[in-house]
Amino acid sequence: MNRLFPLIYNELIKTYIRKSTWIMYALLALIIIAAGTLFNFFGGDEYYNYSDDNWRQELKDENKEILDSENVDEEDINQGDFYSNNVSKNNYYLEHDIKPAPYDAWAFIEENLGIVSIVSLLTIIVAAGMIANEFRWGTIKLLLIRPISRSVILLSKYIAVLLFAFFTAIFVMVMSLIVGAVFFGFDSFNPYVVISQGDGFAYVSQIVEIFAGYGYQLVNLVMMATFAFMISAIFRNSAMAIGVAIFLMFTGTSIVGLFSEYNWSKYILFANTDLSQYAHDGTPWIEGMTLGFSITVLIVYYVIFMALSWIFFTQRDVAGH
Repeated sequence: MNRLFPLIYNELIKTYIRKSTWIMYALLALIIIAAGTLFNFFGGDEYYNYSDDNWRQELKDENKEILDSENVDEEDINQGDFYSNNVSKNNYYLEHDIKPAPYDAWAFIEENLGIVSIVSLLTIIVAAGMIANEFRWGTIKLLLIRPISRSVILLSKYIAVLLFAFFTAIFVMVMSLIVGAVFFGFDSFNPYVVISQGDGFAYVSQIVEIFAGYGYQLVNLVMMATFAFMISAIFRNSAMAIGVAIFLMFTGTSIVGLFSEYNWSKYILFANTDLSQYAHDGTPWIEGMTLGFSITVLIVYYVIFMALSWIFFTQRDVAGH
């Protein structure tokens, strides 16, 4: 362990000393600032902020506007679509005498959950180069002649990848918090919101939902980073690792949808990476899947990815490099 921590530190230094890493962070910051600016000026705050005295009537008027636009009665509106969901949610507020929380920094953070997919992309780039670049730059021999086992070297590189992913996700959350506070402020430091769930709606802590959402995103992030790390270890080619991992990241759900009629499709990695499908009594993509099943499938894939990375890295002859 005394040798592991310096190696991890060294890998992080090599990652963060590069200009490309800070360009990545600058792009993330610009995306978050642009999102806050656009929503602040063009988001239509009137749809999110209700008056203290007249919010009940405003909700009723909103329901009437939705129903009139769909030209149906409230009793006849189809369940499960966007309009009926809004009507039902407004009715929940009215029935439970809950004033809808205004749009504030917490809501902005929650909306920025999608930016974690960009974090996944950046982590894939870093993971793909962790091993492949050592071979490309010819530094692999200098690394392996040290009195440290290959397993420890591999582990240090992998932990550095995970730490990069974690630090970058934290950066997105903190940056979203700052930008959201500047543009929208805080209505409450412990906000509660109404969310949809399997059998209706629930009044829950928004902060808990935010951390749960980031947690679900991190599962997919870790799996894709581990996959790119494995490809880098096997083929020693960062371009291939980046290309394959990014291609699968963006097409994974389409692949699952293409084969969803087959029972074996539930064993596809991308059918299980989104654990949020089980949140709030949600229905899984494929019949027969459960939270325990998806976690088991993910563990099996994870072990396979790590085992292949270890086998190819520890057994490969580098004399010719």
